[in-house]
Amino acid sequence: MSETGSKKIYDLEERCFEFAKGVALFCKNLPNDIVNREYMKQLIRSSASIGANYIEANECLGEKDFLMRLKISRKEAKETFFWLRLISETNSNEFKEEATRFLNESNELKKILSSIIYKKTTDILPKEV
Repeated sequence: MSETGSKKIYDLEERCFEFAKGVALFCKNLPNDIVNREYMKQLIRSSASIGANYIEANECLGEKDFLMRLKISRKEAKETFFWLRLISETNSNEFKEEATRFLNESNELKKILSSIIYKKTTDILPKEV
């Protein structure tokens, strides 16, 4: 988040980018064993996909496309949470603190995306007369 005057500017694309970058750097420090290699591949793909699909949503072809891309982005945030949890619980305690930070951020991203989806869905639903 950056600040201009007294108004804060929130950039979800940048937040998603920083999250994916942080996850990639976190993975570089994990033990390179057979289990972690498989988990890390999935984690790196899903964490980067959150932001990639959010960017696609912002370049959408219409309201349905926008919502579909946001839902995919949210799905990837949920998947990322899963892989992070597996890594956290199958590695030594030295990685738990950093994994918990990423778990919290993936959950926050999921909540933000869910909120956008909910707002857009209620905006396009027909109003009752």
